[in-house]
Amino acid sequence: MEEVEAPPKSVHDKITDYKNMVVDAYKNKPVSYWILLLLSSAGMLIAFPASSLLSRLYFSNGGKSKWIISWVSVAGWPIPLFILLPMYFFTKASPTPLTLKLALSYIGLGFLSAADNLMYAYAYAYLPASTASLLASTVLIFSAIFGYFIVNNKINLSTINSIVVITAAMIIIALDSDSDRFSYITDTQYALGFMWDILGSALHGLIFALSELVFIKLLEGRSFHVVLEQQVAVSFFAFVFTTIGVIVNNDFHGMSAEAKSFIGGESTYYMVIIWGVITFQLGVLGSTAVLYLSSTVLAGVLNSIRVPLTSIAAVILMNDPMSGFKILSLVVTFWGFACYIYASYPLSHVSSSSSSC
Repeated sequence: MEEVEAPPKSVHDKITDYKNMVVDAYKNKPVSYWILLLLSSAGMLIAFPASSLLSRLYFSNGGKSKWIISWVSVAGWPIPLFILLPMYFFTKASPTPLTLKLALSYIGLGFLSAADNLMYAYAYAYLPASTASLLASTVLIFSAIFGYFIVNNKINLSTINSIVVITAAMIIIALDSDSDRFSYITDTQYALGFMWDILGSALHGLIFALSELVFIKLLEGRSFHVVLEQQVAVSFFAFVFTTIGVIVNNDFHGMSAEAKSFIGGESTYYMVIIWGVITFQLGVLGSTAVLYLSSTVLAGVLNSIRVPLTSIAAVILMNDPMSGFKILSLVVTFWGFACYIYASYPLSHVSSSSSSC
């Protein structure tokens, strides 16, 4: 007698199952785990938006060097070492053997990360922080596409739907460029900022896929200390490449003159630089910890929350223009994230691979 195939689960049933999973997880994890997960989540939701706003503040208050703001993104590379090194001494973790292939992969990813940071620097130089943050959400699109071709990650209809929805949101922003552009930014500069933001997001998606490939091909397991090792190594080489660019461009020499003409004075200038270094690394550490402690789904949820948080904070703190079109784009982007999270939700595969958001 043939078995009757169970009917697909409804969204309500999936939510109920997810709630049960959360309750079971809560009971099975110690309090220290939840404290660490809470701190990591806060790192993503506070540090990343703060880093974005500081980048925009640097340019709006008189900063001009794209290389300097790129350097700020990687100058804090030793910060994860304060977590990694004690793990070698007080836990059973040991340094991963550095093979030639692994070293070359770190160097390559470091170079791509340096280029990625420079592209985003151009975006924040010419775009409002709220707009730059919305455009950067396209990294989800490129992560899905590169993940599919490089590491064979699955793409279903919900993922395709999220790609289409977020693309539509970016088109809405492009059509509203006249009300979104600062008066001192030319049409050409705005277009360049838009282009570099999208290209930076594409490169970021490629970096995600290549990093996953490194874990699959060259690293055994994805323990927390191995993830930190990769972060430290890639950030270090990105720091080296970016520092070379700053030196060649003679921007270190120009920092003192830039600080003197900075709106708010020299102390404000250096505080923006220092806190930019700290917040960016705290954001990266937070996202790394969330991915290890929980899942890519939670990281996706927090990332979807981070986009409107950054946009709202930019409007309140930096008087960013917020037109009806940008609000619509924000809502559509949030919906695109929701579709992607739905597609990534493990229980959704119980029903049908063709389910859509």
